[in-house]
Amino acid sequence: MIERRPFKDLGGANHGWLDAKHHFSFAEYHDPARMGWGPLRVWNDDTIAPGTGFPPHAHANMEIITYVREGAITHQDNLGNKGRTEAGDVQVMSAGTGIRHSEYNQEPGVTKIFQIWIMPDDRGQPPSWGAKPFPKGDRSGSFVALASGMPGDEDALPIRTAARVLGASLKAGESTEYHLGRGRRGYLVPATGAVQVDGVTLEARDGAAISDVETLRVTALSDAELVLVDSTN
Repeated sequence: MIERRPFKDLGGANHGWLDAKHHFSFAEYHDPARMGWGPLRVWNDDTIAPGTGFPPHAHANMEIITYVREGAITHQDNLGNKGRTEAGDVQVMSAGTGIRHSEYNQEPGVTKIFQIWIMPDDRGQPPSWGAKPFPKGDRSGSFVALASGMPGDEDALPIRTAARVLGASLKAGESTEYHLGRGRRGYLVPATGAVQVDGVTLEARDGAAISDVETLRVTALSDAELVLVDSTN
C-alpha cells in the first residue's frame, strides 16, 4: 500500500518567523488518523526566517533527526554541544532522560529543514547529540543510511530505535530500488523534484505512507532529492 499525502493538504501553521507544515499531528494541528506511522511520530517541514529560531526548550525520550534542505541550523544544548549543520547534512539528538537545546538560523537567508521524530526502543538512556556531513554525490543513484539503529549501518549517525533515515539523489529518468520488507513501514518525502513510487506520483514535499511492500522502486521524473524513513510496524 502506498498512500500519497499531498503537501497542500498537510496541517501546519505560519508563525511569521516559522512556516511549519506537519505530516502528522503536532502542536495545534490534530488529526486522529495521522498520529504517526509506526514509531515515526513527527515529520515537520519547517522554513525558518534568518536571525530567528527555536529558543531553549526541553525534550525527553525521543530520537530527533534534523535534515537540512537549505541554509544551515545552529544547535546548542545544556550538555555543552554546539554545532552548525548545513544543507544536505544531518544532526541527531537522542533526548533520553532529558536535554535542553536551541536551534537557530544564523544565516543571511531562510533555512529549510525536515524535523523527524522517532520513538526510541528504550526509554531512560543518557541524552546525546551528533552531526555529520553527507555529500550528495555519495548517495547519487541509491539510498544511503543517514541515521540508523540497524546493524550494518556504522557509517550513519546512531539512533536508539530499529529504524533508518535514508537519503538519495536521483537524476531525471534515473531509478533505484530499496528493500523495505512487508513487516516494516516506510515514509518517503521528496525534498525536491518529482518521482514515481511503484506507479504513484509524488511532487516535491508530498509524503508517501508505505506498508506491505517488499521492494520499493523509485523513478525520478525530474532531478530529485529524497528522504525515506524505514521503521517497524
